[in-house]
Formats: sequence, C-alpha cells, structure tokens
Amino acid sequence: MNVAVLSSLFILFSLACFQRLPAKTLAVKEGEQALFPPRGWNSYDSFSWIISEEEFLKNAEIVSQRLHPHGYEYVVIDYLWYRRKVDGAFTDSVGFDVIDHWGRMAPDPGRWPSSDGGKGFTEVANKVHQMGLKFGFHVMRGISTQAVNANTPILDSIKGGAYEEAGRQWTAKDIALTDRTCKWMPHGFMSVNTSLGAGRAFLRSLYAQYAEWGVDFVKHDCVFGDDLNIDEITVVSEVLKELDRSIVYSLSPGTSVTPAMAQKVNGLANMYRITGDDWDTWGDVAAHFDISRDFSAANMIGAGGLLGNSWPDMDMLPLGTLTDPGSNEGPHRRTRLTIDEQRTQMTLWSMAKSPIMFGGDMRDLDDPTYQLLANPILLEIDSSSSDNREFPSVTALNGPGTGKQIISQGIRKYPTKADKSDSRVLGLTSCEDSKPYGWSIRTLDQDLAQICWNDDSGSRYQAPFCLYKRKLPLASDADTIDNQNYQGKHHLLATYGMELCLDASSNGKLTAKEFNRGSFSPCKWDANQMWVLNNNGTLLNSHSGLCATLNTVQDVSGGIRAWIATGEKGQIYVAFFNLNSEKTTISANISDLDKALPGRNLKEGSCKGSEVWSGNDLGTIGGSVSMALETHACALFVLNCSG
Repeated sequence: MNVAVLSSLFILFSLACFQRLPAKTLAVKEGEQALFPPRGWNSYDSFSWIISEEEFLKNAEIVSQRLHPHGYEYVVIDYLWYRRKVDGAFTDSVGFDVIDHWGRMAPDPGRWPSSDGGKGFTEVANKVHQMGLKFGFHVMRGISTQAVNANTPILDSIKGGAYEEAGRQWTAKDIALTDRTCKWMPHGFMSVNTSLGAGRAFLRSLYAQYAEWGVDFVKHDCVFGDDLNIDEITVVSEVLKELDRSIVYSLSPGTSVTPAMAQKVNGLANMYRITGDDWDTWGDVAAHFDISRDFSAANMIGAGGLLGNSWPDMDMLPLGTLTDPGSNEGPHRRTRLTIDEQRTQMTLWSMAKSPIMFGGDMRDLDDPTYQLLANPILLEIDSSSSDNREFPSVTALNGPGTGKQIISQGIRKYPTKADKSDSRVLGLTSCEDSKPYGWSIRTLDQDLAQICWNDDSGSRYQAPFCLYKRKLPLASDADTIDNQNYQGKHHLLATYGMELCLDASSNGKLTAKEFNRGSFSPCKWDANQMWVLNNNGTLLNSHSGLCATLNTVQDVSGGIRAWIATGEKGQIYVAFFNLNSEKTTISANISDLDKALPGRNLKEGSCKGSEVWSGNDLGTIGGSVSMALETHACALFVLNCSG
C-alpha cells in the first residue's frame, strides 16, 4: 500500500475518532442544504480585495431591495478582508494582515470598523441578517505565512486555551507544510498537516469562529483544481457537520477540474468551481461550454453534497460596473460583454444550473443588467428544471447566402469556418481517471533518463513530449527534511543541466479561457515541483495528489451549441448558442427533441412555444424550430407540447 493511500486512511480514521464539536442541534437537517443552486452577490468582480464595511453593507442593502425578491440570498465578501489597505499591500504581499493571538485572520479594522475589539464580523453579519439575507466570505487554504512567521499558538476550541498533546503546546510552525504553499499566492498561505491533531485543531478553531460570527457561506480557495487538497477539504467538511450553524461550503479555484476530480469532493461540499476565474471577455464565456457539457454528462448537477446537494460552479457573472483582475482599485468601468454575450452567459449558466452570483457594483445597477438578473424564466430554469444537458442535434446555416450547412451531431463536433490549430497542454486529473496512463521512462545513459508521454495521436510529425528526470538532492540534515518522505520523487526539467523545474500548477490566477500549460521556474523544495512515476504509467504530483496528463487542445473560435431541459410543469426549454463571428441560423427538428426526451412522443404540430429574448410567440410549431442569431447571441425557446 503506497504512502498516499496510508495517509488518506489515517485522515479518515482520525476524523472518525477526534472529539466532536459541541452542538445543540444541527441548523439544517441531513439532505436539506443547498437544495437549489445558491444565488447571491460577491464583491470580487467590482471591488477586488479593497471593499470596506460601508461599501459592502450598501451593496447588501440594495441586494435585499432589488434581488432578494428574486431568490438572491447570499452576500459574500471576497478575498483579503484581513489585509490592511496601505501602501505596499497587494495580493501576494506579506506582513500587512491582521491576525489574532491564535494565528487566525481577523477583519482589518481600518476597513471594517465594527470588528474593532475582537468582534470579527459579528455586527456585519447581524446587519445582513436583519436585511433578510445570508452572510458569507472568502478564506484561503491552511494557515497564513504571517502566522507561521510569528509562530502563534494553536487554539483548542473544544477545551479552550492552547492545544496540548504529547505533553507540550503546539504552534503554527509545528503544523505548517512550507512546501505546499498556495500557488497563486505563494507568499500568503500554505497547507497544514491534517495528520496531526494540532493541524485539525487549527482548522476546527477557524470554522468554529466563523459560526460564532454568524457566517452562512464560506468560499474556500486554493484547495481545488490544480491546488487540490483533499485532506483539508475532508477535515473542514467534517467540522462543518458538527457545528450548530448551517454553512454552505464552496470550493475554488476550478483550473484543470474534471468530473473525475470533482467526484472526489462533491459529497464534501455544496458548490465547486469548474473553471478558472470568469471575466468579461467572450473567450471566458465560450470556455464554459465544453466543461459544463462534461459535468452534465457525468450527472454532477445537483448530486449529493454536504448535508444536501452540490453544484458545479461556473463562477460569478461579471456584469454591470466592475474593476480589473487583481486590482487595488474599486469599480470604475462597465462590462466589456455585449448585451448578446451577456444573455448567452446568463442563459448557459441557467441551463447548466450553475450557482448564480452577480459580481457588479449594486450601487450602479442599470436596468438592462437588472432585467437580465431578474428574468423569471432563467431563474426558474436554474432552480427548478431537470434533465439539463447539451443537445447535439442542431443544424446551422452559416452566413447570409453562403448555403454552407453545418451539422453538429454528437459530442465534441462543433465545426466552424475558422481554422483550427492543436496544441498540447499539461493537465492534472484524478489518478483514477483513464487519461493519465501514458507516461514511461527512457534511459539515455547510466545517469540520464527522460520521462515521456506516449502519444497515441498517430502523428508522425509531432515529437514526443519528454522531460529530463533528476533525483531530488536529499538533505543531510534530518531536522530540516525528512529524507524518507522524498524517496522516489524527482524534479522534471525541460533541458538537461538547466535549473528550471516543471511546476504542476500556475503561479498566478488563470481565467476560464486560459489553460494550465505547466510552467518552469527555478528548482526548489516545493511539492508543486516534485513528481513520482508510478509503475502503472501515471505521473503523480506531490502537491495535489493529482496525476499529469497531456491534453490536445483545439483552438476553435466558433461553432454552434444547444442545451435542453424540462420544466416542473412539463414545458421543454431549448437554448441555441451562436459562437460564430457571423450571423448564423440554427435549427432543431421536433423529432430530434423527441429522441432526446424519451417518453414524450413529440410530433409535428404537437408543440406551441415562444422565444424569450425576442418576445416572439411562435404559435403552433411545425417540423422544426429555428432562429437567425447575431454573433455570440442565443435564443431560448419555451415549448409546451401535448406529447
């Protein structure tokens, strides 16, 4: 049995045995949490990290007045609410955060004055609850570098006072895994050792405090996707079950996420990101079509989750008035998406039943954005529809007078007039998936070897993807590094002799349209750069426990897509999407709808319908339904059929 399996078994055994948190009654019954995709507002797209208490509460007030009647209930503060807004502070800066005696993050009193005196977010949460809303915020993985540098003691939230075990008190340096930092914030946070009682106690103290503050929603970042930390997710999920307060549990980011990876965690959480950050570019919107299709096909929409259901999360809606990614500036510009692109995004999010989190500044909510967010048909689809999936049987006529017919039949076939080019990108996936079994070793001489991907594409002209293997230079100081833990692990270099090693995940945040292509940086003692080649042909990364695979990515600039779903009253929802850069007419036969919905017995003339965005009443529909769509536009049909 390998070390990873033994570690996982130990974690599960420890979770079953550690003392339960005091709980009078659970705030939510098993099976009732996140029954529908969560809906609300998040500060990131409009304020980055610099939002203040006054700005947040004003946005929350408008959410309660304008969006709460339409089911929006969560208001969420995104990252770095503990960072002082002073010169020199930015996303990955060190030494500007407010922490308490126990190394836990505390709101910056300069931006959150009601937190002064150790009150945390209690007053803010109370005000949000008085508005009829629920309060949430963003947290990072593990423990902060600032707490580790200060070597703060660990709180035992069950017994009170410092955590003691084996006759001594434990501190931040005892539990910190310094080689497992957050890759997009490497100077800010790192994982904790959850195999230690002190590591679990630290995480327990965090979430017990959040419950005391009145938190209803936690977005846990740098624990999913390329940064997967299944041990920390498992511990946090178990802690949340024991609290006397219901807290919706969200995971982020979603870079490189696959259904196989998500199946490891969806039962532990209520929503989880499936792409990188979504911003206001057409490329980001278009990047969600493939991944949403894959999660629907894997039956992940609304699957079992923490105390209820779980939902693939396609990220916030960057509509209205926004800021820029990673900015130190608040809202100052309008979304760059056209109105057609905005409708396409909202329609796809609803058809895929993604959580709906608006990211624009509520204080500047214009009527077109409001009408989109409050559209009753979209919101009904998002919350109450079923059988949501991509519908491949659509036909397109490209461009006026061209006469070129494009038929999209089956998965992954979406032609376009644009040229395609293939590129190979390094990806990470669950080691239990079928994709990563393709690595082997090539011995060049006694001291030199390569690890190569066995390409089965059949191309004679593409050189195999190979990396040079180098053993880790084990340290002689046993107090510095436990050499046994690093046996069999290697650095992978692009060129022999160069001190640049392959990183498993990006050192910066990626947007939805960007792929993690792997990167090379100076070699160091970082688990993100440590790899193990297993006998079964998998290449395991020590940082996330995921396996490497080489994906061929087609650069396709257009195409057509369609989705289908059924409503609570039996209505059929059909959405057409024009991803092309020119006007395109898209059509679907009623007989093909019948094949996609077994038991409906649909026939020509059996359906009446309307189209949402044009407002057209289609009357009785003949053999097909069709519409000419402008560039990046969509159509949403509501069909009432007698069959």
